[in-house]
Amino acid sequence: MRAFNTIHLSMRQSIKYLALAASVAIVTACHGLPEKTDETATWNNNKLYTEAQDALSGSDWGKCAKYFEALEGRDPFGHFAQQAQINVAYCDWKDSETANADQAIDRFIKLHPDHPEIAYAYYLKGMIHFNDDLGLFGRFSGQDMSERDPKSLRESYDAFKVVVDKYPQSKYAPDAAQRMRYIVNALASHEVHAADYYYRRGAYVAAINRAQLAIREYKNAPATEDALHIMMLSYEKLDQPQLADDTKRVLAATFPDSPYVTGKRRANAEKPWYQIW
Repeated sequence: MRAFNTIHLSMRQSIKYLALAASVAIVTACHGLPEKTDETATWNNNKLYTEAQDALSGSDWGKCAKYFEALEGRDPFGHFAQQAQINVAYCDWKDSETANADQAIDRFIKLHPDHPEIAYAYYLKGMIHFNDDLGLFGRFSGQDMSERDPKSLRESYDAFKVVVDKYPQSKYAPDAAQRMRYIVNALASHEVHAADYYYRRGAYVAAINRAQLAIREYKNAPATEDALHIMMLSYEKLDQPQLADDTKRVLAATFPDSPYVTGKRRANAEKPWYQIW
């Protein structure tokens, strides 16, 4: 029995030493792996800027953002720093890195409020949120902007409003103003979607309240035509013929060509209301 115990102990020690040796070998092997080198490490700032601009021109958005970030990090107060900051935001936006893009452009606006390109910075911020979550799959699936979380659209509207109000002579102001109009209708349509949701589920008072909110908050938006129609139908369901008739008169006076009034289908009914191009 004593001999057996001695052999057993010897085997356990051998297994322990083998495991320890294996661990040391693994650690040594890992430390022996070649580290990934930074190709920009030996470049001077001029070369780094040139390579970043080439990536920008070639639509290599990931490399573009990486190089401009490296340039900004090397010399945050240097000749290329300000342009690098705004280009990082642009490249991240084009690379669908919207959170990074928004953070970068906010940093630029905070650090350089009097920069000659500050109007463009606000315009870019508006575009970052205008296109948020409306990428390739959104376009092919026919996603409606009004079905998205309105928070991003409101941020887009606020940024475009700065361009229009503070920099009306900027070349970005006309496009910003046009996008603001579409955003207003998108926000109105968001409320109309909610009103329609309640109407279809028989919550007619809630449907009326959301439709009234769209009309009150977003006057003259095209979506208020649908809001008035939902109100009219909801009043009918609630057996309120006078209120239904009053709403129909407002609808006819405001939108005389509405199919809800004329009963005729619009010729351009297939075109999305938000289509700009």
